[in-house]
Amino acid sequence: MHLTRLSLELRSAAARRDLGDVYDMHRTLSRAFVSNSDEKPGRFLWRVEPASASRAPLVLVQSESAPDWSFLCSLPGYLAREPEVKTWDPARLLELNAKRRFRLVANPTVTRDGKRQGIVQETEQLDWLSRQGTKLGFAVEMALVTDSDFVVSRSGQSLIQFQRACYDGILSVQDPSRLLSAMSAGVGPAKAFGCGLLTVAAIA
Repeated sequence: MHLTRLSLELRSAAARRDLGDVYDMHRTLSRAFVSNSDEKPGRFLWRVEPASASRAPLVLVQSESAPDWSFLCSLPGYLAREPEVKTWDPARLLELNAKRRFRLVANPTVTRDGKRQGIVQETEQLDWLSRQGTKLGFAVEMALVTDSDFVVSRSGQSLIQFQRACYDGILSVQDPSRLLSAMSAGVGPAKAFGCGLLTVAAIA
């Protein structure tokens, strides 16, 4: 697995555009996984990390194939620093019953009357996370919804709208193989638009 940290420069109009629109950001990031504009990119997940006054806006990108960020490096002023790319094996953190810190930006939804609807209430968003854990091989030991908003974007004439929530907390590993699959495939809908990337880390 390849993990990239992109620090974006807010003085760049192109970077501000991408940070303000999930469709534009996905379109920009996709260029790292294709050799020409007609090619469909392989699967990758991404998210914008929570804002911090002490650092540049940070985008985290996870992919199975190695990215080529040379096009971003060639955009004048887009990046605040060179892309940081590393390979990692999340399986080494997924021992049975291990407790890990996690972060997930997701699109929590529920199906009512045959239609998928975004979940707005924080308690229901946390319930959704617990249900995902039951299906995907982890138990939520503690979690907070640290941010929640409604995203609106456009793809051509199509309107993109969805609820987004950022979760931070501690999970325990119940089924390492299922959890590993979930981390690779992403959690929940709207994966192309900055949702679904679940990352874990050791508890300090």
